[in-house]
Amino acid sequence: MAEYQRHEHDVLVIGAGGAGLRAAIEAAHGGASVGLICKSLLGKAHTVMAEGGVAAALANVDDRDNWRVHFADTMRGGQYLNNWRMAELHAKEAPDRVRELEAWGTVFDRTPDGRILQRNFGGHKYPRLAHVGDRTGLEMIRTLQDHAIYQPIDVHMECTIVSLLKDGNRISGALGYDRERGRFKLFEAKAVVLRDVVEHEGATLLVDENPAFAPYSFRDENPLHARRPYHAGRMELHELHVL
Repeated sequence: MAEYQRHEHDVLVIGAGGAGLRAAIEAAHGGASVGLICKSLLGKAHTVMAEGGVAAALANVDDRDNWRVHFADTMRGGQYLNNWRMAELHAKEAPDRVRELEAWGTVFDRTPDGRILQRNFGGHKYPRLAHVGDRTGLEMIRTLQDHAIYQPIDVHMECTIVSLLKDGNRISGALGYDRERGRFKLFEAKAVVLRDVVEHEGATLLVDENPAFAPYSFRDENPLHARRPYHAGRMELHELHVL
């Protein structure tokens, strides 16, 4: 019997929180063969702990708000150490992403005239956080999961990634441990998406983590970076709470 199972995908997404689910959905919409790896069960992700809301310059409460003000707030909050281009894209695209969640079924709180309600939050000049009471992250995960299960995405649950694999100068896959069955899985992919905000050769990294969500928050991505077969930039700026 083989010592491990082998899986091949065009895109391998490691982490099934909000960022990972959205990345998998986008890749599947583009026609790619997608594998999504969950440390726990699908839907049981750290994103559910994000209670405050999602920052987007919708200007539903204060019409002075716009993406430029959001961008300035983001840069100021990061002491201008931010990757300005990523901050710009975030500020510009956030309203469309929130409206997309609404179209997919997220039940945001409403203003008296029926628009998405926004509230104040630290570091934001105007009321900007679209929210669902104090359970925004839970509603986001519910929406993204409900949308993802109808996409051609292969979901690998209860799987812990123990190593990233490199072929030449690019990341080519990962080695995981199936905790339910007690065996290893080898994932081969043309592109790998992780859940951290750093950039490196061959893989795109996105944020999706909140350390408050024990027992599945082991920060086990840090050992992956320590053993990384790639260059990871500015790890001291690793952000834990991005909503």
